[in-house]
Amino acid sequence: MKYKILPKQSPSLFIAASFLLMATSVHAQNRRVQTTYTTEYNIPYRSTDEGDYARERCLLDFYYPENIKDFPTVVWFHGGGIEGGNKEIPAELQNNGMGVIGVGYRLLPKATVKEVIEDAAAAVAWAFREVEKRGGSTKKIFLAGHSAGGYLIDMVVLDKHYLEKFGIDADDIAGVFPYSAQIITHYNVRKQSDIGPLQPRIDDTAPIYHVRKLPMPMLVLSGDRELELYGRYEEQAYFWRMMKLNGCDQIYLYEFDGHDHNNMPGPAHTITKRFIRAISEDRPLPTR
Repeated sequence: MKYKILPKQSPSLFIAASFLLMATSVHAQNRRVQTTYTTEYNIPYRSTDEGDYARERCLLDFYYPENIKDFPTVVWFHGGGIEGGNKEIPAELQNNGMGVIGVGYRLLPKATVKEVIEDAAAAVAWAFREVEKRGGSTKKIFLAGHSAGGYLIDMVVLDKHYLEKFGIDADDIAGVFPYSAQIITHYNVRKQSDIGPLQPRIDDTAPIYHVRKLPMPMLVLSGDRELELYGRYEEQAYFWRMMKLNGCDQIYLYEFDGHDHNNMPGPAHTITKRFIRAISEDRPLPTR
């Protein structure tokens, strides 16, 4: 299904939404009173034989509720064009009854793109090994990331060999939420071959090269097509179509009108949390 999320609503819808938000806020406040959270910082998730740069970058932070059993966990990958950025735990994902793992990973040009994807897979494998020790459920591990982070989770889920190296089946992931991800070969990978951002390429480092039927829900989340990077919305729309033709019946395309590449994560987090709750509680997926 394709959805356009508009930045403004009619007054009646706004009033109704306001009452719903107030009720949700009261519920969330009550839940926060009952739930305490802790954060473990700078946990290494790769073996030490990967070198000094991996030891510096391949660290994660784990924020999670201390008194909830079998909580869901989001493994979150930051953006930055695979050449910048640092691990983060988005504030919008906190205090929602779930764990959030903020992943750091190696960057171009010190690492190759395949090494970076492998870092992402290693972090996901760490989650499968470790969340139960903190009270989480391995049946409720979700992947999300913005821009380069969205690109990385697409690659990890679609090209199964990356997780297989760590003994994990990509099909065991509960849900996938790429925010404004590059679907063709990443523009900073193309740049290494003197190919500009407006010259497309598709090779085995492109998510669309690996389209396949997925067993889990996937949200393809985009900013406004007129405000996104280099036709990014159209890339994702084509990806969505090809995934549907490959048999994915739980893939959804959202376009956030009025939001550019950098500020689309705000409304995207709201949709992501809604789907995580539905999947974790085994309820029907929200249609809007």
